[in-house]
Amino acid sequence: MTATQKLLIAKEFAEKVHAKQVRKYTNEPYCNHLAEVASLTREFGGDITSQAAAWVHDSREDQGVTKAEIEHLLGREVADMVEALSDMEEGNRATRKALSRMRLSKASAEVQTIKIADIISNTRMIVKHDPKFARVYLREKKELLAVLTKANPAAHKMASDIVNEGLLTLSRLSREAKHLGSS
Repeated sequence: MTATQKLLIAKEFAEKVHAKQVRKYTNEPYCNHLAEVASLTREFGGDITSQAAAWVHDSREDQGVTKAEIEHLLGREVADMVEALSDMEEGNRATRKALSRMRLSKASAEVQTIKIADIISNTRMIVKHDPKFARVYLREKKELLAVLTKANPAAHKMASDIVNEGLLTLSRLSREAKHLGSS
């Protein structure tokens, strides 16, 4: 399979398995998120295998696709990357996120860079559309970024800047709400 074929197969597979899924808050096709993650992965130096993994990175946890299915379609390396990216941990939210951080801290630079592309794609939307949840989300992402030490440095800086910008935005909104409440 050529590099172009691998990328096309990954894109088409993602479009098929996520066809009925929409993004929370905007109801836009979920594949827009996957396209953005794949594009950011390429921008941050990801090779074809990483870009293919970015396209299908949510297929295990969101759509129940098996590792074997991904391996059959796109090869063992993509399947291993998707497995490393998939949040399949159990327990309460704090436990799941701690286990996820531990898993991702051991992941390859390529996997960590895809995860950061995913964070970048999600963060602004969550801050804009769900400030209450964003308080929890941003704290979790800040903790996650602290362990993603192998990722592409430019990707890491961009994600850190976006998370910090989100925290500042929420702080400003909170101050404005308190000011309005005391007026």
